[in-house]
Amino acid sequence: FTGPLFPGCEIVAKSDRRKCFQEKIMKHIDQNFSYPEFAQKNGTQGRVFVQFMIGKDGNINGIRTRGPHSILEREADRIISLLPKMKPGTQKGRPVRVPFSNPITFRLQ
Repeated sequence: FTGPLFPGCEIVAKSDRRKCFQEKIMKHIDQNFSYPEFAQKNGTQGRVFVQFMIGKDGNINGIRTRGPHSILEREADRIISLLPKMKPGTQKGRPVRVPFSNPITFRLQ
């Protein structure tokens, strides 16, 4: 089994690709993060658990979110939906769907 590749991770050593993938996901979340104004005004914060699928074609689909408030869930969904197309994971040389989960923490300063 070979996991999906985030664009740019092809150039790193195979042993570092999983770490590269995680770093790129976190960087993507940081760069696209926008705290919803309604949530800020109402002091809404917490952790949203996001599950998604990287399809056989490398596209992100099947995004599911679970968190303390629907407005935070919608923002987490928006961030993940902006992920770039990946090189799909493979098993025995054939593309496979790969599930992922990642928490996104919304914390007011």
